[in-house]
Amino acid sequence: MYYVYILKCNDNTLYTGITNDLNNRIKKHNNGTASKYTRARLPVKYTFICSVADKSEALKLEIKIKKLTKSKKLELIHSDKNEINTSKNA
Repeated sequence: MYYVYILKCNDNTLYTGITNDLNNRIKKHNNGTASKYTRARLPVKYTFICSVADKSEALKLEIKIKKLTKSKKLELIHSDKNEINTSKNA
């Protein structure tokens, strides 16, 4: 099982990533060892988590989310959807 996540950084920016261990990943982000981007924007917290079957699907979804505007990411975060459409035509 893999997870695609969006973090809210201390400066109100958003960071999207993937992991197979949510607890360990958030610890690494908040310790400043997971990402150069989040290191300068601590602390961070999860605002969106979506589980997927495998790493390949997680990478595809991560790319799709990263292409969204910030306002679209915020819509996703605040929606009641547990899943988003990952098809190329979406």
